[in-house]
Amino acid sequence: MTPPDRPTAPPAGVPAPGAAGPGGGAAERAGQRRRSGSGRELGAWVLVTALGCVLVLFATTRPWVSGVRGAGAHGGAPATPTGGDLGPALVPVALAGLAGVVAALAAKGVARRVIGALVALCGFVAGFATWLAAGDQTVLGWLREHNVLQAADALQWDTVALWPALSGLGAALTAAGGVVAVVRGGRWAGMSDRYERDPARRPSPDAGDRALWDALDRGDDPTS
Repeated sequence: MTPPDRPTAPPAGVPAPGAAGPGGGAAERAGQRRRSGSGRELGAWVLVTALGCVLVLFATTRPWVSGVRGAGAHGGAPATPTGGDLGPALVPVALAGLAGVVAALAAKGVARRVIGALVALCGFVAGFATWLAAGDQTVLGWLREHNVLQAADALQWDTVALWPALSGLGAALTAAGGVVAVVRGGRWAGMSDRYERDPARRPSPDAGDRALWDALDRGDDPTS
């Protein structure tokens, strides 16, 4: 039985089929650099945007008011509110922002831009809720409602400025992260991209034939 014709070697200076030439190698390296830069940008975006949501959540657990005075002599110490008490919308909005960050990781293209817009909306709502929660009328209403048994002369209090400021910072980071995702999110690679094989790296049939004949030349049995 006559073996099939062996593939002939290409002329000098001509790349073998399936082999990348100098231009192809440069293009591949440039693509790798773009993917690496895109991955770093996405990682930084996730870190900053998630940090903004976490700052809002942490600030809601801290007391935004201290030193309540004028509550009369009845009963014990007057109740003081946390950020979550004064701004009930802050916790769900921050959690929604975190969920958006996770969803943006799995999405890509237009879907990621839409999610970025929702994350930005969460940040703007958190900032507005922080501003309302730190207002005197909100604090006074909460103190009167929760200290009604202590007698109510004119209530006075000290505002703990650190926690509203931290919540505002977190809201700003969340909103900025959402805007960045709208503008640049379509360029970032999705999580599924790492499982998609690059067609340029797939072995060509010619390369497999050459490997088979090389094995026969060495005396190896490729069927064993």
